[in-house]
Amino acid sequence: MTTPLLIRNGRIIDPTQDLDQTAPLFVAEGKIAAIGGEAERLGKAAGVRVIDAAGQIVAPGLIDMHVHLRVPGGERAETIASGTAAAVAGGFTAVACMPNTRPALDNDSMIRAVLYTAEREGACRVYPIGALTKGREGKELAEMRLMKQAGAVAFSDDGDGIQDAGVCLKALQYCQSIDALFVQHCEDRGLAAGGCMNGGDVAVRLGLPGLSRLAEDVMVERDVRLARAAGARYHMCHISTAGAVEIIRAAKDAGISATTEVCPHHLLLTDEACAGYDTNFKMNPPLRTRADVEACIEGVRDGTIDCLITDHAPHPAELKALPFQDAPMGITGLETALGLFCKALIDPGVLSWPQLIRAMSTRPAELLGIPGGTLRTGVAADITLIDPLREWTIDRSQSRSLSRNTPFHGWKVRGKATMTIVGGEVRFADA
Repeated sequence: MTTPLLIRNGRIIDPTQDLDQTAPLFVAEGKIAAIGGEAERLGKAAGVRVIDAAGQIVAPGLIDMHVHLRVPGGERAETIASGTAAAVAGGFTAVACMPNTRPALDNDSMIRAVLYTAEREGACRVYPIGALTKGREGKELAEMRLMKQAGAVAFSDDGDGIQDAGVCLKALQYCQSIDALFVQHCEDRGLAAGGCMNGGDVAVRLGLPGLSRLAEDVMVERDVRLARAAGARYHMCHISTAGAVEIIRAAKDAGISATTEVCPHHLLLTDEACAGYDTNFKMNPPLRTRADVEACIEGVRDGTIDCLITDHAPHPAELKALPFQDAPMGITGLETALGLFCKALIDPGVLSWPQLIRAMSTRPAELLGIPGGTLRTGVAADITLIDPLREWTIDRSQSRSLSRNTPFHGWKVRGKATMTIVGGEVRFADA
């Protein structure tokens, strides 16, 4: 039995109910029991823990639909225990983990293994995303129906987009037949040409091989046409180029079921950050130009971009210490995302708090078809308390992740999760 909770004086924001008001919220037996006057009445019972949320936002638990927990095979970089500890510290009550593990999450036994470990070790809910193709090789479809029955919430070969258009169409058709979200890492290998940063003037100046933005644009253009033919729900991973934003916008306008997501680093940094050869700025998709950043921000503003995600990609320090061209791509993000999205979107007035919470909670739940993203009475009490004015400095040494590969060390940000509640249990509280 969980301890009943009465959260008082907080600004409750729930996009699913168009709710934005200061009111009490009562949690009992792990569920939202009441909001408003009834919550205050129920909260007078003996044994209730009272939480004063004055000056804070009470929101549906944040959901990150794109993380890498590295299990199995990459436990030196992250485990489910460490990754979910980082998640709750960042305000996330649920994460969806990608299948580019060793071996890949490409069968129902692998999906069950992740869920079993998460049940025993996880600080938050973990939803596995299964591979589209066997071994993520882009050749033969994986057993998606069995994986969905085992608990997979979507399918992707993330890290590798399906290069063969025929295989991609079959995968889209199969996803449509089982009503599953198709999630694609858009990168045409021929156009990527082994690049390690954005192709352009900065790469030329640094003497590094460039990764053309066309690699992203061409694949997403192909994919939306295939998705329309298949009638499938198509989701593009971590959008980064102005061209891709325009393609997704046009697809939505044409009535195609096309959605996408963006990371904080593609809203805050450009390829100029790579000038010091610091591998913490090496990621995939790579940091792009100022024009691409502005296009992504506008895509968030006008709703072309649906979700805000981290692409949390931990790597051991010794691998990130390799020369820029040889080091792995990716950065951590679960503990820093909220403050960085505030810096990119709330502080300049691009989004309101209800809009930000929709993009970080409600919309991911809708796309993945998972519980959460709402504070409606009767649902599991997954709740994030946020101090919108809390100023803090990102410090990699304080990270709960096993890895420390962030380019944002030392950044001053505002907006922080102060408490994370999962199923009515407080899993994180900022001292």
